Amino acid sequence: MIKKYSVLIGVAISLILIMIAISIYPGGTMFDEYSIGFDWTKNFMSNLFGTRALNGAENPSRIWAYSGMIFLPITYAIFFINMSKKIPEKNVANILKYGGVANVFFTFLTVTYLHDIMLIISTTLFWTCLIIITVFILKTRLHLFKFFCIISLLVFYYSVYLWGISDWSLLPIMQKVNFASSTLLILGLEYFTKQADFAHIKPRLHKKLATNS
Repeated sequence: MIKKYSVLIGVAISLILIMIAISIYPGGTMFDEYSIGFDWTKNFMSNLFGTRALNGAENPSRIWAYSGMIFLPITYAIFFINMSKKIPEKNVANILKYGGVANVFFTFLTVTYLHDIMLIISTTLFWTCLIIITVFILKTRLHLFKFFCIISLLVFYYSVYLWGISDWSLLPIMQKVNFASSTLLILGLEYFTKQADFAHIKPRLHKKLATNS
């Protein structure tokens, strides 16, 4: 039972820990260092990991945020491993499996002084895996998931665009929207898709053999 619902349990634990961190965050944003508490529209999640809050106070939310950040990438890794077992293409399955595991390491390092570069690496790994899954979803009859996958990708790329143009007013909001959409997509793919949905997709090796014969 625990193994079956490990992804759901992992997401739930991560969210609880992060919500605790948010609830006890002292305050301060990049726009107003004297603000009180965590502002969902102005604070970034990374603000929770500082030794001190942006208002200068000691930050008690740090340990809770760290704990949530440990569970979240591990949960994602379990999801990617599970999805790799559903995909008939071996090479693609390996990318999902090992990419998901590597993402655990790089995501955890985002809470260190290497935040910027680790964030780029972990984000690239995570969304590369989701793009690969989207490509295979588009080959199935899972029409609702086709829509969800495309919407999640659009939200992600819009967030990247906002980061690129330094739109700091809207980016904190889109960060949460991006997290919510990708997490809901992962839960949906985990529990409402099965190996049989992808069984009709022939591996490339089989296609080449069929062509040669």
